[in-house]
Amino acid sequence: MRRRLPIVVLAAGVLALSARGSLAEGFASRRGARENAAGGVTAGESRAVHGENGFAAGRRGFASDGAGNAVGGSAEAFKGPNGAAGARKGRWSHSADGTTTHSSGGAVRGANGSAYSSGSATRDASGNTTASRSTNATANSGATYDGNTSYSSGSGVSHSGTCTNSAGQVVSCPR
Repeated sequence: MRRRLPIVVLAAGVLALSARGSLAEGFASRRGARENAAGGVTAGESRAVHGENGFAAGRRGFASDGAGNAVGGSAEAFKGPNGAAGARKGRWSHSADGTTTHSSGGAVRGANGSAYSSGSATRDASGNTTASRSTNATANSGATYDGNTSYSSGSGVSHSGTCTNSAGQVVSCPR
């Protein structure tokens, strides 16, 4: 037992120095997991990097209750050297009866314009699934795209989209 303590202390020191060095170079990472009071597990992770060309960071985690139910989510963001930036986030849940949900959204902007997209999906305990996503994009010229896609187990996929030119006139969308 006495031999293990110095090895543990040495390993902890090496890890601490490694973490300190990685932060100095613009990178950080952390993760952990533990049992929770509900009889399940709670866990998470985060990472970030920063440098002369911008930064990126992200985080995700989940929690379960030991009875087959769980929830989780994630989020990320970035910024580039020329001002381009974006972010997204999402969350999900799963119930012991098989019901599952997911929702997410994200946005980006840069030299050529901006875009936003969001959506969700649900599966019930019987396996029936519905999903939808909406996407909007605007070019710096003023041209736009607005689209919606949906899915249902019973009827399949449907999509609609509208494009406008820089004068605001509706035009056919390029493929």
